[in-house]
Order: sequence, then C-alpha cells, then structure tokens
Amino acid sequence: MVKFIDDEKEKYGVEPICRILPIAPSTYYRIKDEQDNPEKQCRRKQSDKHLMAQIKQIWQASGCRYGIRKVWHKLKQDGMPKLGRCTVERLMKQLGIQGVWRGKGKITTKQRPGQQSPDDLVKRNFSADAPNKLWVADFTYIKTKSGWVYTAFVIDVFKRVIVGWKVSNHMDTQLVLDALNQALDARGRPSGVIHHSDKGSQYLSIK
Repeated sequence: MVKFIDDEKEKYGVEPICRILPIAPSTYYRIKDEQDNPEKQCRRKQSDKHLMAQIKQIWQASGCRYGIRKVWHKLKQDGMPKLGRCTVERLMKQLGIQGVWRGKGKITTKQRPGQQSPDDLVKRNFSADAPNKLWVADFTYIKTKSGWVYTAFVIDVFKRVIVGWKVSNHMDTQLVLDALNQALDARGRPSGVIHHSDKGSQYLSIK
C-alpha cells in the first residue's frame, strides 16, 4: 500500500489517495519516516512491545471483557494521557484480543439477595499457562425487532478462544449450562478446570 502511494503520489497527491485507501495520511508519513530513519522504527517497536504487555495485562484483569475504549481510558489513568486511541486499537488487533460488547440499560447478572456465592478461585488473575486451566464465562446480548437475544459463552483464557456458546431469547440458568456443557464436550470434559463467572443468579443457580 505504501509503495502504491509512492508510485502514484506525484500524479494524484498523498491525501486524495489516502481518502480512497484504508490508510490515514499520518500513518503513511510515519511509515516513510521510519523507513528513512531505522533507529526510530527500532524505538517504536520497543515502545509497542512494552505497551502491548500493559494492554494485555489490563484486558486480562478485566476478565477478557474490556474493549478498546476501556483499555485506552485505563492506560490514560495509569499515566499515559497523550496516548492515542488508534494506537490502542492497532495493538489490540496485533494481539488478537477484543472486548465484549454490551447493550445499554439491561441488567443480566443481578445476584439475588442472600444468595450464597462460591469462592473466587481466580483472585482477578485472568491468565493460564496451559489450556483447560481457566475458563471465563459471561453473557452478551443484543436487542432485535423480536426482542432481546442472549448469548452465553465460555472462553479458555490460555489462547483467548471461545470453547462453548449458546444463544437464546431467554436469560436463564439453562442457557449458561448449555454453553458450559458444549465447552466440556468440545474439550473432552477435562478435569481440574476452573470455570469463572461473575456472580449473576444464572450462574449461582447451577448445582
């Protein structure tokens, strides 16, 4: 893409070409500057490597739920006020991670008063050194013309892959059980796996 702009910029100009291609003029000029100054590219790679580690840590601490906006705000709160949102977006894409979208104005995981909660075995450490050590579960949902549609999913945090999921127009314990059973069947019903969720009544109702 950069080479194409180089070849055609004398005829059309950089900005008109960038308006058609999926690239910002500032990105093109930055890449050209790094090509002309390799030491800048080296510094940027080191900076990206450090920042990617911080992004991954924040994302894991959120239970693999934070998207670009929340990760970006957290980094700014942690002492990076000038950090661009586009930088966080670029690095999260490189890491292959994304947040969980949630609709507005609907509570899906309210805990019943007096309902007993299981022990938190994770202690906010959302990482694993092997598959089938830690699975994280939650809801996502969307409003359609026919009403709310809910998805319960189970993520293996080792590779950040969804190992089980189910869709329903009802938000109940059976939905999360079906997602968990699908994950167990897909992974050969491993022993010793920790299944972590928030403390919504749908999960606390599982016997």
